[in-house]
Amino acid sequence: MANIMKAPGSARVDCETCQARVDGLCAGYSASTVEFISGYRTNDRHLKAGQDLLNLGGPCDAIFNLVDGWMFRYTILADGRRQILDFALPGAILGFDSPLGATITFGAQTLTDVVVCVIPHKALGPLSQRQPDLGLRLAWLMSRERSLSFDHLTSVGRRSAHERIARLLLELFVRSRSGWTGYQIEEMHLPLTQEHIGDATGLTGVHVNRVLRDLGKEGILKFSYRRLSILEPDKLMDLAGIDQELLQSWTGSGRSEARAQGDLAEGCRQAA
Repeated sequence: MANIMKAPGSARVDCETCQARVDGLCAGYSASTVEFISGYRTNDRHLKAGQDLLNLGGPCDAIFNLVDGWMFRYTILADGRRQILDFALPGAILGFDSPLGATITFGAQTLTDVVVCVIPHKALGPLSQRQPDLGLRLAWLMSRERSLSFDHLTSVGRRSAHERIARLLLELFVRSRSGWTGYQIEEMHLPLTQEHIGDATGLTGVHVNRVLRDLGKEGILKFSYRRLSILEPDKLMDLAGIDQELLQSWTGSGRSEARAQGDLAEGCRQAA
């Protein structure tokens, strides 16, 4: 792993407020159980924006709870082109995709400054023996990631450019919003460039720019200077081909699902 720095002692992750307790590995556990799981952690780590947590083709010997910040997983083609596979938001688990000592087939890079807490692979056996349902939790998290990956594959393979971009931006909006503490919807900071959108959707930068201009002219959304505003949520959902059950699969806890279903469209209308 490259460019990883240990977090200073004063910056150690507070398990009581960690996003993993809301939508990640430790969701739903009591304080005593979270403390027990924390006993298997090694040092928390800070990375700056643009650094790699996981190197394509390198070894991986731990799982990483993404506590704060955004990341993306990617692969590089032989000619240097990049395909972004998915985006990781707070609460995500990275590094569980390969067995101990195996090389990984993708990289993971930070979009913003991030903080991760680390559990070595070698600790997962003893930890799951003492806390058996943790294995089920990991399996559920991986299943959710697989569902998102299948949806991204369908977008790149079959959906139009407008559908791909509408669906990606709506997905990131909903997933990000599920971690907000309040209910008011306003424009959000989306730490992506048009290049990131193109690499995630399989489109050229020119094509991405054209689609974003079209969506802006139609009054559906506005994306500029890494700020996203959804102006017409119903139209965006129709264009993206989204239904309420799919919204549930994009979020984690029941509280987040209900929020995503119950007030996404209404809140967007009020913000507009």
